[in-house]
Amino acid sequence: MNPLIKLTDIEAGYDDQLILRNVNLEVHAGDFVGVIGPNGGGKTTLLRIMLGLIQPLKGTVTYPGLTNGIKSIGYLPQSNLLDARFPIRVTDVVLSGLTGSRPFFGRISKADKQKADELLDMVGLKTYANQLLGELSGGQKQRALLCRAIINDPQLLFLDEPNTYVDKTFEGELYQLLADMNKHMAIVLVSHDIGTISSVVKTLACVNGSLHYHSSNKVTDDLLKIYNCPVELITHGTVPHRVLKQHS
Repeated sequence: MNPLIKLTDIEAGYDDQLILRNVNLEVHAGDFVGVIGPNGGGKTTLLRIMLGLIQPLKGTVTYPGLTNGIKSIGYLPQSNLLDARFPIRVTDVVLSGLTGSRPFFGRISKADKQKADELLDMVGLKTYANQLLGELSGGQKQRALLCRAIINDPQLLFLDEPNTYVDKTFEGELYQLLADMNKHMAIVLVSHDIGTISSVVKTLACVNGSLHYHSSNKVTDDLLKIYNCPVELITHGTVPHRVLKQHS
């Protein structure tokens, strides 16, 4: 079966600075890939390459398994570009996720509106559907934007630090939602929180100048060495505690 997206011998960077080198990666249907790595290691650059927002200096990015090419991708950015002061209702923000798959000035159907309502209900925002986006908290906005990212039923969903601004109450629900979504879409999740995402993702891709792919979600000593920075792992037990990777 063709991969949904395939990166071959990618090199990427900005101006005279090379950020990524010799990157190879395939994402298939059903995959749930956690992308981890230190700040400045190239996670954001990798994401932009995969989304087609920037072109690699070398190598190729193809979408052989996506039915409608890059239109079959959903994306939840770490920080959105919507002006919170712009007078747009929450339900209209969600419906705006359909624009890339519709003809210009295509009509929003009753079924579209019903689906938006269902998604808002799923993330606990149904009662906020007619409120203005600017009236929501940061976490609530992130939930609305998640709905926008998936209303078009993407084959492949990208999330960049999706728990940013999300309240702790919803954070656990968010990861359960993603696990349910993974039953019918592939997911690529960028995060610095290895301890949390390792319990959700199926495989790990460590990005630090290059990419090291691990076909499991287990955080091993070898993985931490490749990660090449002090890593904070949060463990769960009767007494909350943290284990910090020792500096060499």
